[in-house]
Amino acid sequence: MSEQPRRPRKPGKPYRRPQKDPVRILAFEALRAVDERDAYANLVLPPLLRKAREKEGPERFDARDAALATELVYGTLRRQGTYDAIIADCVDRPLREVDPPVLDVLSLGVHQLLGTRIPSHAAVSASVELARVVLGDGRAKFVNAVLRKVARDDLDGWLERVAPPYDEDPEDHLAVVHSHPRWVVSALWDSLGGGRAGIEELLAADNERPEVTLVARPGRATPEELLGEEAAVPGRWSPYAVRLSEGGEPGAVEAVREGRAGVQDEGSQLVALALANAPLDGPDRRWLDGCAGPGGKAALLGALAAERGAFLLASEKQPHRAGLVARALDGNPGPYQVIAADGTRPAWRPGSFDRVLVDVPCTGLGALRRRPEARWRRRPEDLDGFAPLQRGLLRGALEAVRVGGVVAYATCSPHLAETRAVVADVLKQHPGTELLDARPLLPGVSDLGEGPDVQLWPHLHGTDAMYLALVRRTS
Repeated sequence: MSEQPRRPRKPGKPYRRPQKDPVRILAFEALRAVDERDAYANLVLPPLLRKAREKEGPERFDARDAALATELVYGTLRRQGTYDAIIADCVDRPLREVDPPVLDVLSLGVHQLLGTRIPSHAAVSASVELARVVLGDGRAKFVNAVLRKVARDDLDGWLERVAPPYDEDPEDHLAVVHSHPRWVVSALWDSLGGGRAGIEELLAADNERPEVTLVARPGRATPEELLGEEAAVPGRWSPYAVRLSEGGEPGAVEAVREGRAGVQDEGSQLVALALANAPLDGPDRRWLDGCAGPGGKAALLGALAAERGAFLLASEKQPHRAGLVARALDGNPGPYQVIAADGTRPAWRPGSFDRVLVDVPCTGLGALRRRPEARWRRRPEDLDGFAPLQRGLLRGALEAVRVGGVVAYATCSPHLAETRAVVADVLKQHPGTELLDARPLLPGVSDLGEGPDVQLWPHLHGTDAMYLALVRRTS
């Protein structure tokens, strides 16, 4: 058989295989999971990083790789609204017509160009190589063309171009500049009150990477033990809080691995402490956490109850979340029980408890630093879905507490429809109640407003935007 003649090569550059960049590929995979599966980055990213650290060879991550991947994912999600406006100015079609995987690669590239210190040529080159690996050569050319346009200016220059002037449309200006949906800007502004400075500070704080805060569970660990860890500094407000500065890894802390300490925002700690220290009329023997999942507040309450010889019942409607609560409370030094039950249809008799906490499900607008994708996922109509549940849980809590006992209504949202409106509506239906001034129960915490309820803020307190109202049953 005669040898077949070889086909002559076409003139031009020889084909070059795309260079795989494990860090950027991992960041892309995390963004795709957030978009496709409605996953949360704080749940998706840790297992991806853990797997990357366990690999052998050049794809194995070190601390710098993990830090860069984390910054790329969270930075891109936080600034998504701003970057979308910039990308929209650089393409010749509506963004909804750009394939989501392509938009993810573009957003990662824009964040490197405008939100990091990575040199422009390196940011463009790395993003084009990523596009070649995950999208193919054809769409990589599109990525290259768009990012070269973006690279012509810095972030301030782009914001001048794509954000409407503040004087013409303040809310839309803030939405683009600070990367929040317009309705969220409006809601936060209403809750905060005041002028431009306060809302700008709050929106900017939402886009900062929060520190990791640990809680030393009383009777099981001490703040002094945690302060012996590298990069650990005292908390600002809670006597049990210890903050890990950038680079601190909670999984490396022995007390956290053993469950004697946990990761818990300081605002969450303050809510539990305020309930535990609220003045009662009568005995102090039985406590209830009526919405206990995933278990952070329950673990702190259980430890505080144990110090007084009180019993804690931790109730969570979803069985899998009740399992998380049981894990958080495992080893608690005092008596406790975890059950799967619905707080709006109590599994206990009325008036059974001296102290009751209901940290109700909500939009999560108070934790946008930690879950930046939530701002793009939530819609104003979500408030209508949460409203009946929030009111039902507070009514159930007031029925569960005895006369002279105290209920703490808490939520990780500053939206007035989820905070003061809920409390006001329910208390109208329960005349035998009174609001307590919660501010003295947060000693040393500044800027707590006129009371009697408390709204914490990221820009003022360095915490999530937790809301707290304390209600005593009087009859």
